[in-house]
Amino acid sequence: MSSESRRRIADVFAAAGASGYLHAREVDGTAEIGVDADAPVVLASVFKIPVALAYARQVALGELDPAERATVTARDRIGGIGTAGCAHDVEMSWHDLALFALTMSDNAATDVLLRRVGVDAVRGVLAELGLRETRIIGGCADLFATIVDELIAEMPDVDPNDLAAVFAAATPEQLRALSVCTPERTSASTPRELTTLLSAIWQDTAAPAQACAQVRTMMCQQIWPHRIASGFGDDVLIGAKTGTLPFVRNEAGVLTFPDGKRYAVAVFTVAESPAQRLPAVDAAIGTAARLAVDSLRSEGIQA
Repeated sequence: MSSESRRRIADVFAAAGASGYLHAREVDGTAEIGVDADAPVVLASVFKIPVALAYARQVALGELDPAERATVTARDRIGGIGTAGCAHDVEMSWHDLALFALTMSDNAATDVLLRRVGVDAVRGVLAELGLRETRIIGGCADLFATIVDELIAEMPDVDPNDLAAVFAAATPEQLRALSVCTPERTSASTPRELTTLLSAIWQDTAAPAQACAQVRTMMCQQIWPHRIASGFGDDVLIGAKTGTLPFVRNEAGVLTFPDGKRYAVAVFTVAESPAQRLPAVDAAIGTAARLAVDSLRSEGIQA
């Protein structure tokens, strides 16, 4: 039955026109299932989970005042939703910057928070948890600067400050060759390490209990319903974080069922197309997550 469940999940990804990598586990048990669960994968904005965890840990240890104000300025506005798309400076608390980073994937909020917390602190949290395959190379601005630097040399007539124009002018081959789309050259992990991280957050072992609870609360307020959440009804509580880049669509989170059982799921995909809108791949993430969790709930599979 274990191999049959894996085959069905792999078929879902193939039908959507994508390669898929998945790991799911019981948070409070030992059952797990995986499809290429130890393959290196691009994190994209899923990296914001350990950033928020490092922030919450510093708050819990009294090293950072969550009510202290910070300003998001023009230097931070690299495009996107939330403060990243605002026309003027925005003043917010550290707490609310972390909330925006996790709930709506605000890139500017993430970078301002990361400068305060420190990338070394984020890496330190990952090292303490034994996540040796998880690598954070920098923030969102670093990622987008890399994209522009790699593409603009071949497109001298495109405004390097207009990221949308840069993407529009690039060929699929140029986009696929980007270092940010290559696990070995950017912030990356594996599906199994992501469910390890999530399980530790949900079990209060990733940091002080207060910190873990804060990250869980924020992740449960994420506004995007089109990936993992699309596979489940309103009776399932979902705390998750998406990630998106050309070809890349991801989501990792924890699902809590009415019976109290909890499952950590990490789904990473690489699409055949670089199109910005690929609803079939988004839906496949939800379907694959559902198949994996249903398998664990019905069979208690040991992968």
